[in-house]
Amino acid sequence: MPPIDEITAFASDKPVVTVIICVIGLALLGVAYLAARALYRAANQFFHRYVAPRPAEDILTIVAASIATGVSAQGMWRFSGDVLGFDGPLRLLLFAFIEVAVITSAVRARRNMRENYSAGIDGIAVWTLTGLSAVLSSMDARSLAEAVFRLAAPLVAAWLWERGMAIERHRITGRHRINWRLTPERMLVRVGLAEVSDRTASEVDAHRRLTRVALAAKRARALREAGASDRKMRGALTKLDKAMDRAVEHTGLAVDSTRQEALLSQIGALYNTSALIDLTPPVPWAPEAEEPPRLTHALPAAAMDDDDEGEVEMLDSPPPVVDTAQRAALLRAAREYWDKQIERKFVPRASDIAHEIGISLATAREYRALWKLEPRAHALIEAAFREHGIVDTGTFPAIETQQERVLTVNGSSHG
Repeated sequence: MPPIDEITAFASDKPVVTVIICVIGLALLGVAYLAARALYRAANQFFHRYVAPRPAEDILTIVAASIATGVSAQGMWRFSGDVLGFDGPLRLLLFAFIEVAVITSAVRARRNMRENYSAGIDGIAVWTLTGLSAVLSSMDARSLAEAVFRLAAPLVAAWLWERGMAIERHRITGRHRINWRLTPERMLVRVGLAEVSDRTASEVDAHRRLTRVALAAKRARALREAGASDRKMRGALTKLDKAMDRAVEHTGLAVDSTRQEALLSQIGALYNTSALIDLTPPVPWAPEAEEPPRLTHALPAAAMDDDDEGEVEMLDSPPPVVDTAQRAALLRAAREYWDKQIERKFVPRASDIAHEIGISLATAREYRALWKLEPRAHALIEAAFREHGIVDTGTFPAIETQQERVLTVNGSSHG
């Protein structure tokens, strides 16, 4: 008899039981529908909260690590049955205790990293327990290939976890975990096969040739001042002449004003190395010291000229107290004024800087003592001393006019 006929006959013989069965079936269908809808909502909420915000690589990392952990757990299932002799519920409860410990340590390490930016001891525990699980799983392998596979699966899971931790750490802190001191880039720079900056090959070659010229000039000058023999002097001058010839040939030194200025800057820095030990640069975070006022009647009238009177007037008034931002702005203004005067072939006095910018004379003297050692200012001061015997004291500046090309002092021609 077909099933439909059996169902019809059963409903005819037992109508009450059929009604009860239909009611129970409808109730079960309703419960199944509610359960499926709740499961769908939970899955949808889980997806939008935990899966959608994550990048694709994090999701793939979790999936791959889960598969590798499953492979490790399957190996521990066989190990607990074949080696330990567990069976039934005991085997089901105890076979994956290491995998559970690994997952627990991984969760703790991630929480510790989010709070303290370091995995801590739990990160070490993840690798230790993973290695233990890999070794135990491979001990029950039937072949060498299976043993290697059992060893590799937990280590792959730990590596994927570590890389996920590193990416999240970099996302939270904005920095890498460590910076290696020995890298291929640093090794190539060390042996001279790579360049640190983005300079071109011609720029690097020109810089090295100009540096050779500056070093050769410094050595020749040092030998001359030390009273070296004629043979040593001839050798030093020969090296200097060769270096200069190559620089002119390969760098365009004769026509390139930028290269000429770079060479003069290097020579000026090399010639005045010993002056660094006498510098007293100002401390940027210290307040300016107040100088005691000087009385004008303490100086005889005949001993003061116009410059001295200007300095005494500025010393009579105590320097104003300014904050760090104002001090930095005054320093920039003083530097701009200094550079502008140097472009005019004029080395300003300390009183000129103080009067122009509105700073104390002591501060202006500190700035001038530091800036006058620069190549361009030093060249003007040295030219004044070499040609006219004028010693720079901070009072008499050297002036070289563009039209007459005559070195003057305080605006009047000397000699």
